[in-house]
Amino acid sequence: MTMSEQAYWYVVHTYSGYENKVKANLEKILENNPHLQNYIFDIVVPMEEQIEIKDGKKKTTLKKVFPGYVLVKMIITDESWYVVRNIRGVTGFVGPGSKPVPLSDEEIRAMGVEQVETVVDYEVGDTVRVIEGPLESFIGTVEEISMDRKKVRVLVSMFGRETPVELDFTQIQKL
Repeated sequence: MTMSEQAYWYVVHTYSGYENKVKANLEKILENNPHLQNYIFDIVVPMEEQIEIKDGKKKTTLKKVFPGYVLVKMIITDESWYVVRNIRGVTGFVGPGSKPVPLSDEEIRAMGVEQVETVVDYEVGDTVRVIEGPLESFIGTVEEISMDRKKVRVLVSMFGRETPVELDFTQIQKL
């Protein structure tokens, strides 16, 4: 397991409007202290595109999703905690008292911060059963697995012929 796999995402509270300054200052500290790069791996100010229509003109702007917060992927040590905690504009980590609480994989996925790797226990050519949806209990053969779309194409025998159907990873199980 690499160091970055042992790291978790933590939420750092900042003064409103200081999010980008905190990110820039932390990146500068990492640049000047290479040993800290073994503990602090990523700093994100979650942004989303917002489309404004003003005077009939479409304008796309980036808006902070969580104003006053910065996400940091790190391994908490006394030193890494101290470094992040003492950046100008940071008011602290989110969590009870001074104990930072890491985000769960579900929270990270929901925020779209990091793609959490999906692991499937079947491969192309395997026989699977559909366990959910309108084709429940049908048996088929995995034809294609699309990791980026989290979909699988299965050849299911329907009306005496093989029919390709696209399903979510969670809708099938290996036989």
